[in-house]
Amino acid sequence: MTELELKKYLQLNYPFENEKCEWKEFKSLKNCIAGKKGEDVISYISAISNMEGGTLIIDVQDKTLDIVGISDFSDYTIENIKFRILGNCTNLNSETFNIEEIRCTDTEKIIWIFQIPKHQYRLPVYAHKKAWQRIDNNLVEMNSSRLSTILNELKQMDDWTAVIIDEANLDDLDETAIEKAKKEFLKRNPKYKEEFSTWNNQKFLDKAGLTIKSKITRTALLLVGKEEAEHYLGSFAKIRWNLKTVNNLDKDFEIYSIPFILNIDEVYAKIRNLKYRYLPDGTLFPEEVLRYDPFNIREPLNNAIAHQDYSMRGRINVVEFEDDHLVFSNCGTFLPKSVEDVVINDAPEEIYRNPFLVSAMKNLGMIETQGGGIRKIFNFQKERYFPLPDYDFSNQKVKVTITGKILNEDFARILKKNPDLSLEDIILLDKVQKQKQLHVDELTYLRKKELIEGRKPNVYLSFKAIKPTNDEDLLAEYITNKSFDDAHFKKMILEYIQKGGSVKRKSIDNLIIPKLSQTLSLTQKKIKVTNYLASLRKENKIQSTAYATWEICK
Repeated sequence: MTELELKKYLQLNYPFENEKCEWKEFKSLKNCIAGKKGEDVISYISAISNMEGGTLIIDVQDKTLDIVGISDFSDYTIENIKFRILGNCTNLNSETFNIEEIRCTDTEKIIWIFQIPKHQYRLPVYAHKKAWQRIDNNLVEMNSSRLSTILNELKQMDDWTAVIIDEANLDDLDETAIEKAKKEFLKRNPKYKEEFSTWNNQKFLDKAGLTIKSKITRTALLLVGKEEAEHYLGSFAKIRWNLKTVNNLDKDFEIYSIPFILNIDEVYAKIRNLKYRYLPDGTLFPEEVLRYDPFNIREPLNNAIAHQDYSMRGRINVVEFEDDHLVFSNCGTFLPKSVEDVVINDAPEEIYRNPFLVSAMKNLGMIETQGGGIRKIFNFQKERYFPLPDYDFSNQKVKVTITGKILNEDFARILKKNPDLSLEDIILLDKVQKQKQLHVDELTYLRKKELIEGRKPNVYLSFKAIKPTNDEDLLAEYITNKSFDDAHFKKMILEYIQKGGSVKRKSIDNLIIPKLSQTLSLTQKKIKVTNYLASLRKENKIQSTAYATWEICK
């Protein structure tokens, strides 16, 4: 095709640069194929492959797509370039990686189009011994979140819990556990009530999704297997309950094996779910609630069982702290986009780590369907004015912390006096309370609803959020956070210098810094004082007569 035809072809098929498409104007290939890391061809191939795969086009002009053409091939040819790249890009799929050369029939200009496959299953593509990715228009070393996503990719055929144990049989299952499973199955599936009495154990196990065509699966052993049959699964199929003191010292522990459908009740019974008393506004009569709603214990525990990565051979842990909080943890990554997506946007998991086990647990009423369980936990905490659950996804684990008391009475009062706050509002305000970093879109949302003030990262609850409480301490804290406006502090400085005659900068700092917003760091406060002095000098109100010394202009 001609140069004009080629340009139109590129505009039609590759109109935009994004994570799947990159245009580069290298001209000379001598130091561009495997040259400066983060800027050469192999770095871009790594980045594109580590997302969803795509296209790299050289040599065309950025944005205009004008054909530049390769002017210096060095010793590269269309025949040998593929082998050079494969030798420098670890894990790149050689079978689906292709390079096309197009030569303009009228100008003889040549471009190369690299068709880059998506990375292979659980194999990031490396260049210069690093995995790369695109973020906006930037090529950067892959972040831990993206790397974890690739390393923990799932395939349906990888469902550890659906594997059949040929050596196992019905004698390896616990009769009491089966009876418990039958009872819960009928609660969840009343449509089978009439015919249920005709089922033998094997038919029930198949119907409940515990076995496959009468063959014992790992799911069946996990949920209703005898403890002595644990050897089929490995010694890691356990739940450990641990009681810790306020100082994080071990005080007591117990380890439970299979069958999980029975032993989750044993774990539940271990947790000291005492009464929590607090005084509502305007009364001397206390309200009493359990520190943990029973659902807020069972749901995280059952979720840990359902979503545990059993291939990591770790235990499920339930840690109870004497200062009234619980931590549930399981091995593996959190599969949904985020907790907020599940809770706020009603966006449950589209893929499960253990789909066979999850299906069986749903049939037995052990977990909620469609992600509703996590949202319920948030709502139960909200109704008590307790802190919302905290999730931690570090170290290849999912940890959820449930607090069984009010941590901040002022914050609880704000929630109580603002009943119109949505769950989304409270989740974000909970982050403000805990001084967690908020994303730009979260900050924008809270500012639009006038629930926060201040500049990132030093944001604080707004007057609109605090005012309904009529709490003098909260209002005083708000004034301290907000501080006064710039004109107020400039006036203070001016009056101070007028009275002092000649004033050192250190004295001005001692006057102003303690009165500035507590949300500012010491460095930020000093910068503010510098700006006040500079502004007063520009207004010809003060002048510097010696090092760090200020006087009134004459």
